[in-house]
Amino acid sequence: MLVHLSEILCKLFPASLNGPAEEGSTATGNESVTVKTPKKLSVKWTSEADELARQRHLKQERITPEAVRSLEPNEVFVFGTDVAGLHNWGASRFAANEFGAIPGKPEGPQGRCYAIPTALGDVSDIKPYVDRFVRYAKAHPEKLFLVIPVGCGAAGHEPDEIAPLFIEASDVKNICLPGEFWAALDH
Repeated sequence: MLVHLSEILCKLFPASLNGPAEEGSTATGNESVTVKTPKKLSVKWTSEADELARQRHLKQERITPEAVRSLEPNEVFVFGTDVAGLHNWGASRFAANEFGAIPGKPEGPQGRCYAIPTALGDVSDIKPYVDRFVRYAKAHPEKLFLVIPVGCGAAGHEPDEIAPLFIEASDVKNICLPGEFWAALDH
């Protein structure tokens, strides 16, 4: 009794378990055999605990590297600066020297960067700037925004003070946040 390869594959990979199959033809000698290849299984998150695990996994994929020294073509360096946009210290100086930040421009896209004024008296004064950044990132899904710990260097704020300003950014797939911001948002 001659058994066709397609029958063996169908028994090994039944379509009912793996969803619809993709077909392809293969010639063997004088015969043409249709081979069904199962599609990949997708994981479905069903419980609340599974959903929390999925969200943690997505956040881990969106953690800004601790040291951003170079950028891929679609990446944007997001840094904090003062209201005058002097870019004379820390990450703002690095942004000006390496990624085209424009001295005198305190906010918005510039070169391969996005500036957020963070050297302000009160943390609440930073929120409108962060909100504008999040809207800008949403409008540019083709870019990946690497937010460093803005406001936590020379501006003197703590991550647990600044992170809540980025709560809306936590749901935006093209915004990466520093690990310390994610940790503060998870509490």
